[in-house]
Order: sequence, then C-alpha cells, then structure tokens
Amino acid sequence: MPAPANGTKIKMHIDRSVAIAAELEKMIPLDPSMKALEYGAGTGILSFLLKDRFSEITLMDNSQEMIKVCVEKTEFYHASHIFPLWFDLEHHVFNGKFDIIYSQMVLHHVNDYETIINTFYSMLNPDGYLAIADLYTEDGSFHGPDVKVHLGFDPDKLKEIFVKNGFKHIEYQTCFEVKRESGIKYPVFLLVAQK
Repeated sequence: MPAPANGTKIKMHIDRSVAIAAELEKMIPLDPSMKALEYGAGTGILSFLLKDRFSEITLMDNSQEMIKVCVEKTEFYHASHIFPLWFDLEHHVFNGKFDIIYSQMVLHHVNDYETIINTFYSMLNPDGYLAIADLYTEDGSFHGPDVKVHLGFDPDKLKEIFVKNGFKHIEYQTCFEVKRESGIKYPVFLLVAQK
C-alpha cells in the first residue's frame, strides 16, 4: 500500500532539510559560539538538524501554529538554547543581532524580498553569514495558480541584490531537487553571503 501523500511530503521536507544542512555546513565555517536565526522556521526541521552547531538559535515565524510546534520540540529535545519566537519581520523591526541567519523555501513567499535581504544585513554582526535556500526560477506549477508567490529566483540576479545591500563572498550551489508525482523536478539552491 502506498504511503499517504502527507507522509511522503513530510519525508521530502526532512530530506530537503538534511541536504540543505549538509551544504550549509560545507559552505560556511560554522563555529559553536555563533548565535543563529532561522527566518520562517516553520516546524524548525532545519534548526533541529543544526541544534548542536550553535550556542543559541532563534526560530522566527509569523505563524503561531508553527511556533507552537517549535516550542513542543524544544521541550522534547530539552533544547534550552533554542528560542521559538512568533514575529512578523516583514512588518516589524527586530533589534536582535546574529552571526548567521538562514531560511529555506521562504524567500519566494516574501512579498518584498529586497527589503527583507536589507533587513537581514542590518541584523547580522560584522562578518556574519546569510544563507538562503530556495527554488530556481520555475513556471508557477510548484504552488499552482491560486498561490501568489514569486516563481523562484535566478541566483545570479539575487547575487546582484546581495551586492547592492553590502554583502560579499557570495556563492551558491544546487543542493536538492523536489520531485513531484507528476514527474516535474524543482531544483533548490543554497546561496551564501557574508556581511
């Protein structure tokens, strides 16, 4: 009997997070003293994979339901250095500073992504890192016509926005491929930059 679609989707989310975490560890010299922020953390899959790599992790999401799941996970793992935070960074100013900010599959949902990249820059400590995992440009079939999102990104054009905002040492790699039952494959890149 085939696995339920939801189970398949959860496995894909985990596989994608594992691939992104592995690529992030290759591309950034992580240090256990680093304070990290996962933006648009969802249920925190990526951060819980990286939980032993940082001194402190803030899981930020504008969904109370997602943050509730993150709180349950921090209790389950006794992860007192992980702080779930319900916060809408697109519409409010956050005063914390971080050594690394990362997100996965979030940027294409952000209405004004150029502004959020600028916000990330201001929230990073000197020499801090920003890591964005997202879809390459696609035809709109990933979410379908009813979901209003950006249709992925050309990483080279994103690099230009990063440069404009003051980032340096910008590079990207393909790190995962989302495979749909339709047979369509959607590659995912990880773009890393330093303040």
